[in-house]
Amino acid sequence: MIKKILIANRGAIASRIIRTCKRLNIKTVAVYSEADKHTPYVAMADECFLLGGPRVHESYLNIEKIIDIAQTAHVDAIHPGYGFLSENADFARKCESEGILFIGPNSDVIEKMGDKVAARKTMSNAGIPIIPGTKQAVETSEEAIAAAQTIGYPVMLKAAAGGGGIGMQVVDSDEALKKAFNSNSERAKNFFGNGAMFIEKKITNAHHVEVQLLADKYGNTIHLFERECSIQRRNQKVIEEAPSPFIQDSTRKKMGNVAVKAAKAINYTNAGTIEFLVDEKENFYFLEMNTRIQVEHGVTEEITHIDIVEEQINIANGKKLSFSQSDITIHGHAIEARIYAEDPVTFFPSPGEITAFHLPEAEHIRHEVTVANRMTVTPFYDPMIGKLIVTSETRQEAITNMLHALDNYVIKGIKTNIPMVKNIIEQEKFQSGITPTSFVEEYYIPKTKKLKEE
Repeated sequence: MIKKILIANRGAIASRIIRTCKRLNIKTVAVYSEADKHTPYVAMADECFLLGGPRVHESYLNIEKIIDIAQTAHVDAIHPGYGFLSENADFARKCESEGILFIGPNSDVIEKMGDKVAARKTMSNAGIPIIPGTKQAVETSEEAIAAAQTIGYPVMLKAAAGGGGIGMQVVDSDEALKKAFNSNSERAKNFFGNGAMFIEKKITNAHHVEVQLLADKYGNTIHLFERECSIQRRNQKVIEEAPSPFIQDSTRKKMGNVAVKAAKAINYTNAGTIEFLVDEKENFYFLEMNTRIQVEHGVTEEITHIDIVEEQINIANGKKLSFSQSDITIHGHAIEARIYAEDPVTFFPSPGEITAFHLPEAEHIRHEVTVANRMTVTPFYDPMIGKLIVTSETRQEAITNMLHALDNYVIKGIKTNIPMVKNIIEQEKFQSGITPTSFVEEYYIPKTKKLKEE
């Protein structure tokens, strides 16, 4: 049985995992970089160890150092959180070889789903609908152009070896693709060590909808319904909600069943997410699989009353799921706003010292935060400093309560995206539930351009 867990991550997700571990009477070990020495999650853990310098390759991507600390602390398991090493097959394989439980799927599944081209092929063979695109990775701009001409513009250029919006760009001509390929391939190589790309047909007016899965080691796989994740800037999510206000119950049921089928096709275990693109007629297509817990898992927890981190630990412990699909029901509506330390007009990061910090409190509000008052937000990591989650009986009530919470969310000393989030939620188009992935570009960015001109 798992008695001590090392969390190979930082910030809000580290605090989130520690919170569940405390409730389960499991000891926790935090690791931190020099820049994170005074962050809240470090103080929360039972033990803490310095990884190294502030840059990620010196700390949170240092597999050997993390394994050494795990052995020194005599942990039973490692939880990778999200980002960093959470979808790194080599890290999972190293844990396996050292006899440390990796709280996630096995390394072979991570590797298979981490390669976007291989994942598409696997899902297509399993009968899962996929977006038209290249069957193999393309390594030159000439190959990319030939593929795009066959598929038809506009197309989406993506990194074959990673996600998170890195290396992703929409292009609508040969000339644009040639220029975009070279820059995005180089960026993908820097982030993932692999510059190979693949091409997909761009689905216009698409919604980004993902299905949360749980699967134990005994063949039991269930879904926890879906999340709407279409409000994005630079291909990174800003606002998420559950359930999706866009799809009908018939689509919801079908999408959940397809996601479960996809997980079973690869013998998936632990928590995972199948992401879909949904067109205007609610046809949906496999986008990718995340073999980890998601940043936005909290909205799913709020509407299902299931602690996903606890289930991850139980599955790693060899326990069967204690509930079936028919036991899972939707309770109310949850909306999450990611609070970033960034300029709401330029989207540039806004590092600096937080001189005042106050969080709104109410029964329907949940916070996952990375920072505290008088802390310095550094430029070394993702600028997300917290997640604000509001849950209410209806979507309209959740919207009203979210706007009230944002009005009382105080962060001074740095710029944040709170004005952007408020502006989006106040818009009639958002409140109608019609929020395609182009929403920010169509309804918010034009306003920021006007502000820049003024």
